Amino acid sequence: MDPIPLPSHIHYELLLQLLERQTMFAVSQPQQEQVHQLISTLRKALTQQKQLEDSCQRAHLPIEFRWSLNRTEPGPPLSADPN
Repeated sequence: MDPIPLPSHIHYELLLQLLERQTMFAVSQPQQEQVHQLISTLRKALTQQKQLEDSCQRAHLPIEFRWSLNRTEPGPPLSADPN
């Protein structure tokens, strides 16, 4: 079975840091609320992805964390446990 491709966790972290450290301070109050909602949505998405990873691990399904959409050669599947 081919590994299930999932975004690497670092992608969430980079987006969250950008939004929290730079975007939030570059916009005025009405947009800050939108940025806050976006941050909350990204945190929920990461949590949901981790739940999917746990489910795949319990089902013994291989996962491959992707760093890019461009992939030249397949790599070995990774464990669902990123630690």
